[in-house]
Amino acid sequence: MSDDILEQAANWRANGTGVAIATVVSTWGSSPRPVGSQLAVDAGGKFVGSVSGGCIEGAVIKEALDAIATGRPRLLDFGVTNEQAWEVGLACGGKVQVFVERLD
Repeated sequence: MSDDILEQAANWRANGTGVAIATVVSTWGSSPRPVGSQLAVDAGGKFVGSVSGGCIEGAVIKEALDAIATGRPRLLDFGVTNEQAWEVGLACGGKVQVFVERLD
């Protein structure tokens, strides 16, 4: 699946559209997606792939759009206690770090 995500990102880039890639770089505890999972976002907000199974995707897409606009990469930390986990859609507590960078 990662190849499809990168292929779509390359197609968007080839068509002159700004693109960012978000990659899960570390996890601790419960995490819906493993390290290496990716999400590609274009400047119009289209996306393909997943870094969380949905629970943090909106925040990652927002940061990806900002990375496209500014060119600044960022490392995002999402941590959840067991008590808060159900509120954000995770089955149990855990931590996910996602690196977001613009493709140039």
